Amino acid sequence: MNKILQMLELQQQLNDATNGKGWEKGTTKNGKLIDWKRCTYLECAELIESYPWKHWKNIDAQPDYENIKIEAVDIWHFIMSQGLEDYKMQGLGSIKDLADAICQLDNYTAFLKETTPTTRNYYEQIEVVENLMRVLFCNEPTTRLMEAFIDVAVQSGLNLDALYKLYVGKNILNQFRQDHGYKEGSYIKIWNGQEDNVTMQSILEQSDDITPEALYEALEEAYPKG
Repeated sequence: MNKILQMLELQQQLNDATNGKGWEKGTTKNGKLIDWKRCTYLECAELIESYPWKHWKNIDAQPDYENIKIEAVDIWHFIMSQGLEDYKMQGLGSIKDLADAICQLDNYTAFLKETTPTTRNYYEQIEVVENLMRVLFCNEPTTRLMEAFIDVAVQSGLNLDALYKLYVGKNILNQFRQDHGYKEGSYIKIWNGQEDNVTMQSILEQSDDITPEALYEALEEAYPKG
């Protein structure tokens, strides 16, 4: 429960800082429209691209599960944002109420267990992701959206603990990006030949209990200078 609540609160803080207070009404402080559903389905498409689904190329390729995990975490940012908006604008309750609702989902207990490799083949796994997109497009209740996401997370090799660790890492990375010119277009995303996501993951893997502050400092040290 605490980890779900903490992630929702962190997402609220990130959205408040990036988009301005009142972003739940659908626009940023700069007047740009916000569409969390579009954000989500585009991230779902990126996740699907990590599978060797194309029948005309790379037929013997394997899924890139490390990237699938990262894409799932990116989806989670937008799923939470949609949930926070729904609960605020539809008068469904507080952030804690949303956290409570997630913890009552039928598949939440599976989310707490140690992850095991999925027995689904690649195409069946893709269908689980596409079901999340269907729920999104059909405007089903927020809890159904959360439930569909958990199915994606579990098959991607993420339980709650793993999602929490990667989410906090990506949350801090997003803050770091904003502080270093992401909106202005001056941010450097490739660090020593690899994306900043990879560097962030590497830092996380070196410590089981790194604090958000320490992670930010480590990113600062690793960021290309000049």
